[in-house]
Amino acid sequence: MKVTLNSRKPSRKFPLTIEIHSSGATIGELKKLVAAKTKLHIHRQRITTADKKVLEDDAESLASVGVKEGDALDIKDLGPQIPWRTVFLIEYFGPLFIHPFFYYAQELVYRQKFEHSKMQSIALVLVLAHYAKRELETIFVHHFSSATMPFFNVFKNSGHYWGLSGLLLAVPLYGPWNSAQKLAGTLRANDNYINITVGIWLYAELSNLITHLNLSSLRPAGTRVRKIPKGYGFNLVSCANYWFEVVAWVAFTALTLDYAALLFTVVATAQMAVWALKKHKRYRKEFGNEYPKGRKVMIPFVF
Repeated sequence: MKVTLNSRKPSRKFPLTIEIHSSGATIGELKKLVAAKTKLHIHRQRITTADKKVLEDDAESLASVGVKEGDALDIKDLGPQIPWRTVFLIEYFGPLFIHPFFYYAQELVYRQKFEHSKMQSIALVLVLAHYAKRELETIFVHHFSSATMPFFNVFKNSGHYWGLSGLLLAVPLYGPWNSAQKLAGTLRANDNYINITVGIWLYAELSNLITHLNLSSLRPAGTRVRKIPKGYGFNLVSCANYWFEVVAWVAFTALTLDYAALLFTVVATAQMAVWALKKHKRYRKEFGNEYPKGRKVMIPFVF
């Protein structure tokens, strides 16, 4: 079978005619043949049919997506790419060094030495535990439907974590206005209050981990297989992992009673709500009547 690939932009490499000898050739094999002739890496290729269908699942056969002898396909160079796993590791690394810096470099940053409050010390531990968990999940738990993303997106994506969850949160949180002396006798120095908020945070983080393990089990590594999430949390909402993430940050905000923590929680919740709604609609479209009708998007019984 022969197919021709055309580029929408002027290119010395295209149009290109590829001859495929295997009757059951896959999309992945086509991309490898293109890469061999053009040096355009398979992850930089975005191939579409004449009716604009994207050939994205490398395991699918060309015949199953309607590609036949003599077809003309469009190809786009996506530019420099970076693995999704690497992007996540970079994103989550920011808070892991930003928060300790502002906690321990008090004389350099705040121009004075003071005794940290119990709230500040616990807040640091919670932030480090949260993002260490994220890093470990990225390495050992998460499966990614796409291997790569455009390289320059890493800067945009990291802004949320390095900027909002890193600098914006750390600078006011570890300042002298939250020191042991300033908080003495206040709610944020009350052991019972601290224990309750930390307990809720721990419950939410462990629940979030459980939902991530659940989601990971639904997709074999290296595939794009999607199944209906079920079990802990998912019987109530489509995105239980986001729900427990929200609960954890609400608990953190309650612990610190800090405006920066509140702002980050609001922004993060809004972003997760957008992602959750997209996933919820995709689940309903893909699984139709099989998908539970009473299941909410992200917040049980509400949204």
